[in-house]
Amino acid sequence: MKNWFTSRSFKSTFFVTILIGALFAVSFSQRMMTAWAEDRYSDLQNFSKVLNLVQQYYVEEVDTKKLIYGAIKGMLRELDPHTNFMPPDMFKEFENETSGEFGGLGIEISVQNGILTIISPIEDTPAWKAGIKAGDKVVAINGHSTKGMSLVEASQFLRGKRGSQVILKIVRETEEKPQDITIVRGSVKIRSVKYTDMNDGYAYVRITSFIENTAKDLDKVLSEHESQYKKIEGLLIDLRKNPGGLLDQAVKTSDMFLKDGVIVSTVGRSAKEKEVTSATRKGKRTNFPIVILVDQYSASASEIVSGALQDNKRALIVGEKTFGKGSVQSIVKLQDGSGLKLTVARYYTPRGVSIQAEGIKPDIEIDDVDPEVFSKSIVKNKGSREKDIQGHLKSEKEQKDESDNKQKSNDALAWWIDYGSKQDELTLKEKLFRSDYQVYQAFNYLKAWKTLRSISQ
Repeated sequence: MKNWFTSRSFKSTFFVTILIGALFAVSFSQRMMTAWAEDRYSDLQNFSKVLNLVQQYYVEEVDTKKLIYGAIKGMLRELDPHTNFMPPDMFKEFENETSGEFGGLGIEISVQNGILTIISPIEDTPAWKAGIKAGDKVVAINGHSTKGMSLVEASQFLRGKRGSQVILKIVRETEEKPQDITIVRGSVKIRSVKYTDMNDGYAYVRITSFIENTAKDLDKVLSEHESQYKKIEGLLIDLRKNPGGLLDQAVKTSDMFLKDGVIVSTVGRSAKEKEVTSATRKGKRTNFPIVILVDQYSASASEIVSGALQDNKRALIVGEKTFGKGSVQSIVKLQDGSGLKLTVARYYTPRGVSIQAEGIKPDIEIDDVDPEVFSKSIVKNKGSREKDIQGHLKSEKEQKDESDNKQKSNDALAWWIDYGSKQDELTLKEKLFRSDYQVYQAFNYLKAWKTLRSISQ
């Protein structure tokens, strides 16, 4: 019997069927593309027609470029707040910002719930010195309401000549009324890596932002520390109020402490558009404990470093849940010198968790505590026993404990607050501990690393 499946007639029929199917698919695809192109062409015709009508009949002569720039801004306003169009002068300033020195205020801003919000003032900048704080809501700039402003529009109001003033009307959660804060624009020279010797081989490093020399500067201070102590016993990395910065610096910083593993991955519109960045296996500092301190204003590159070292079980993350800025922007320079910052992907931690709007959850939560409030606070028991009832008859032991607690409270107050007269006698480590409860607690976890590891295993 003739094998039907190998016969020439079947092969021909099968080939013709496939060919017809392919031609149909191509034809259908072409019709879809044609329909899409016609819709876009129709929309562009409308735009061109409106532009021509405005140019010809508007009551006053108009600047065509201004209209087109305005149209682009309006279009991008429909997208996320990190997608922005920058005119040539603004784009030039933007290019200079990541070099570590530029003119301005020194703040990272975002739009949250329609309100212009300070993510973080960068340390040692005009905004920092003027008293701007993370979380401040900017309701007006030089008398202009910020309601409905995009990030680009806000930036235009904030920028200006060095030496000039800008007045921000700030709403702060801890204040009953808005307050005006005057900032003198100046040269913003960022020192992104700040080191403190914690003695006995331990180091504290604060990274204020990720600029083009951050990884290099970090490597330098750690090398100097190693030269002094022969090795690093433990490292506390402080990323609080770090608004982020350059992706490559976050990757290099993470790579410094990893033997292998994924650092971060980005996924675009399609799941196929995935890029994975892994450790280079060149990490020189992979054998000592690391604790990373974060807060709700640790964003972007800070979250990449935290997520990479957390997921690879290289560091303990302590503090507060981070900001959740996990989107990727590409910068496109246009022909006229203007620029487009376009959100093209999302960041994912090595375990595949999206950072966007989620943030990095710390392994151990440490709330920020005002030293003065902390000093005055006494732990109080709560419950439903006799001694918890208000106005109960106190025992002799309670009376003695109250006296002891009062003395302890006074001692704590003296330890945390009243050190002004002794400041010259204190080491940098002691000054840091007395002024920063979260650092104090984070360092305790760092020193207890071996104990924590043995418990978790």
